[in-house]
Amino acid sequence: MSTSSSTPGLLYLSRNDLMSLDGGISQPYVDATIVGLAAHARGDSVQPLKPYLRWPSADHIADRIIAMPCYLGGEQAVAGLKWIGSRQHNPARFGLERASAVIVLNDAQTNYPIAIMEGGLISGMRTAAITAVATRYLARTGFSDVACIGCGLIARMQMQTLLEQFPSIERLYLFDLSPTAIDTLINTLAKRFQNVDFIRAISAKSAVSAADVVVTCTVTDSPYLSYDWIKPGAFVSNVSIMDVHKDVYEKADKVVVDDWDQSNREKKIINQLVVEGRFSREQLHAELGEIVIGDRPGRENDDEIILLNPMGMALDDIVCARHFYHLACARGVGTQLPLYG
Repeated sequence: MSTSSSTPGLLYLSRNDLMSLDGGISQPYVDATIVGLAAHARGDSVQPLKPYLRWPSADHIADRIIAMPCYLGGEQAVAGLKWIGSRQHNPARFGLERASAVIVLNDAQTNYPIAIMEGGLISGMRTAAITAVATRYLARTGFSDVACIGCGLIARMQMQTLLEQFPSIERLYLFDLSPTAIDTLINTLAKRFQNVDFIRAISAKSAVSAADVVVTCTVTDSPYLSYDWIKPGAFVSNVSIMDVHKDVYEKADKVVVDDWDQSNREKKIINQLVVEGRFSREQLHAELGEIVIGDRPGRENDDEIILLNPMGMALDDIVCARHFYHLACARGVGTQLPLYG
């Protein structure tokens, strides 16, 4: 990856461009995420703590813009940044997705920008890929029942990815405070996955209690999911971070994060527990990449309750963006933009 030309330019990839490169299915993201997690575990990446930009009119925990920089080493070394904004009122007030993003890639030899691409699709699908990769290692083999709490766009990507990656899934328990959101998600998924039973749960508790794999996809700012809801042997992917009560971290057989430093900040639940002296790095079972490369075990028996707290790493975005950049170059997809004029 080099910008040898005296007139450097940028490759722009829209969401439609990414979709034409199979950006709408899970496999590219799962494959890239495994590569990224391995690089993270081996120390072949650099990602400073991401800053959160908020201003006084923000009235919800999801109202912010985050800058997520990362360097990813290896044969195709690259640096990049995801700039992701979110407003809780976007769907209702403007008819927009809650979050929007762009990803910029830079050549690692010259540090010149080489690509800019729509980042909302990558951001959502790579988050789902993290759940899928973790499920390979942390869920019971042959599991059949999944619960999803929250039924918006992120839930759609999470459930699509799990259904594509795990044909053993037979039942999907769905709960949302909005019955319309549940119906919309069922209608979307049922068109493709006709051998799955979609069950409208009467409560979050009833959904969680029935499931082998639990995925949280809400925008809550306060915990609601208690340890006694979770059945023995279940794996919980706490995607939306604030859903799980503190007792789950203390009582689960294993707690896994994607990155400890990223997770232990911003007054999230792990950070609160650390400040209160109730949890520590030593009590953490592993970072997910350590499990992927075999340095730490995943699930060791069918009765373990395992919790994943995936704060979200810039590395996940950059490794996926790198994949689509190279594929776009090979296939002639995208729009070339002059950098200078």
